[in-house]
Amino acid sequence: MDKIYSVAVSCRGANGWVEFDTEAKTVKVFLDDAKAVADAEKFLTEKHQIKIPQESLLDFIEETIDPLADVESFQTVLTRLWENTEVHVDWSRPVDYVKAHPTLD
Repeated sequence: MDKIYSVAVSCRGANGWVEFDTEAKTVKVFLDDAKAVADAEKFLTEKHQIKIPQESLLDFIEETIDPLADVESFQTVLTRLWENTEVHVDWSRPVDYVKAHPTLD
């Protein structure tokens, strides 16, 4: 697996990306919106109580998820990013394209 996990994001008309360095356990948000960057970086580096589905869609267990633990945990916390920061994860947008054509100053 790559040392850097990246995913495309957008917020208020700006396109960018998030990078999670799996070795250094750090997160960097590249987005032309200072508030969105600060909010997302803070959210993505804090532990969260998240209800995780178990055997069925009606069976959940609340778990403490540390997004910096591994890529799977990071991805789980990314699913809660929009509702907490207004930063939308563009799962289907190719991150390499966004890196080549960001809307950054």
